[in-house]
Amino acid sequence: MSPNDADGFAPEDAAQIVLNTIRRPVIMIGTDGFITYANADAEDFFRLSATMLARQKLERFVPYDSPLMALVQQVRERHAPVNEYRVDISSPRLGGDKLVDLYAAPVIELPGSVVIMFQERSMADKIDRQMTHRGAARSVSGLAAMLAHEIKNPLSGIRGAAQLLELSASDEDRPLTRLITEETDRIVALVDRMEVFSDERPIDRVPVNIHVVLDRVKAIAANGFARKIRIVEIYDPSLPLVYANRDQLIQVFLNLVKNAAEAIGNMPGGEITLKTAFRPGMRVSMPGSQERVSLPLEFKVQDNGSGVSEDLLPILFDPFITTKPNGSGLGLALVAKIVGEHGGIVECESTARGTSFRILMPAWRGEHDGPDGDDQ
Repeated sequence: MSPNDADGFAPEDAAQIVLNTIRRPVIMIGTDGFITYANADAEDFFRLSATMLARQKLERFVPYDSPLMALVQQVRERHAPVNEYRVDISSPRLGGDKLVDLYAAPVIELPGSVVIMFQERSMADKIDRQMTHRGAARSVSGLAAMLAHEIKNPLSGIRGAAQLLELSASDEDRPLTRLITEETDRIVALVDRMEVFSDERPIDRVPVNIHVVLDRVKAIAANGFARKIRIVEIYDPSLPLVYANRDQLIQVFLNLVKNAAEAIGNMPGGEITLKTAFRPGMRVSMPGSQERVSLPLEFKVQDNGSGVSEDLLPILFDPFITTKPNGSGLGLALVAKIVGEHGGIVECESTARGTSFRILMPAWRGEHDGPDGDDQ
């Protein structure tokens, strides 16, 4: 007896269940160009039921000269699967900014028919950006190590010389020597901040209750830089522990909450929301490893400030990117570095109504299992 028979499913029913379980739009195009099959995600993607889609030709949704139409023809001619990445299939029916990866294959049992799977680029682009952020952090690591040696040593000499000059300087010149000393101290402080990026020691991690971390961050913010801003907590009390360094997590959320407070400024009704939730289904490859890790823990810091300009969003976590007059642009770069080293992902979404930073991280499974990942 086959597994399908044992479960009471006919083979075609089992296939339907499997295709509906795949969280990607999948359709089949017949020889006449009509959509002969659509899974549940395809119904959402095309905004029509499978029954309605079966009455439509693919060209109704995309222009005849769309790369998607050319891809279907290519598969039919080659009788072989074809992949295309970052394909623009925007149209009045599908909407603007529809960038997808396409996986198309011929159906051997139905000559002329083609199966197409779509992957919207939003999540793929976010993963790509995480790799870029980590690469940028590594670049800052090398720069920080070089600056510490090549700049801090000469600066100490310059500062010492300025202090000696101040002893014999006239009242008129003394402000200039003090300026040299103060600016030297400012540069040294900046280099000290960058040296954090050059710390490549293994992270000391333990199971951490994220709500204890967020309560600590809230207490610091409420008694300091965010004392005039309402801070709201929306927590999932059943959330598992996160496998992380507690002090580094406090640093991450302090940076994000401080950013949120600065975005709100003196705006009436300013509000920062801290959210935690369990979101199963997100899995990524760990850098330098074949291991795929689940990131079910979602932590959010939201504000109702003025938002981040659209042109800054793709580079927001890069070093030295800032909109603050006196900012160094290292705070969010450090956030990306710490989250990345914990095997997590940080992303930002922003509108005119506010900004949301979302962090996805692995959960702790127990003393013998390590962080959540594939069983060995």
